[in-house]
Amino acid sequence: MKTLLRWSNAVVLIAVAGIMLAVYGSHGEWVQAVVVAVILLAVAWFVSPVFGGRQKPWSVLRQRQEEESGVVIFWRPGCVYCVRMMGSLGRTRRKAQWVNIWRDAEAAAFVREHNDGNETVPTVILRDEVVTNPDPETVRRELVRG
Repeated sequence: MKTLLRWSNAVVLIAVAGIMLAVYGSHGEWVQAVVVAVILLAVAWFVSPVFGGRQKPWSVLRQRQEEESGVVIFWRPGCVYCVRMMGSLGRTRRKAQWVNIWRDAEAAAFVREHNDGNETVPTVILRDEVVTNPDPETVRRELVRG
């Protein structure tokens, strides 16, 4: 059931893209139809659980975190605060380890443990401190330093 809920926004956007193609296309306005469909499909991909690519599981990163400190950012697709963090970090974001809490149950449990039972993201491990929705500049400084 949770998987279906995670895909629901993407499925709705894909359906709307199809409807818009049919409506605009039936009026012969194919350029508008394609533009609207591409925009809706891009947003659908962004809010889908597959956004973000392959990532290391939290269980592996947790063991590595004990040996060496680094920046770990817990996020989920469709989160505007996570998008803000990604955009603000620019190229330095590649130095951080990103963990999608929708793909990793242990990571989601870790985030809930540090946020009063809520899956509030981005939750970031900076050195040995867990911070919820930190200022992106603080994270960038830590990434550049590390």
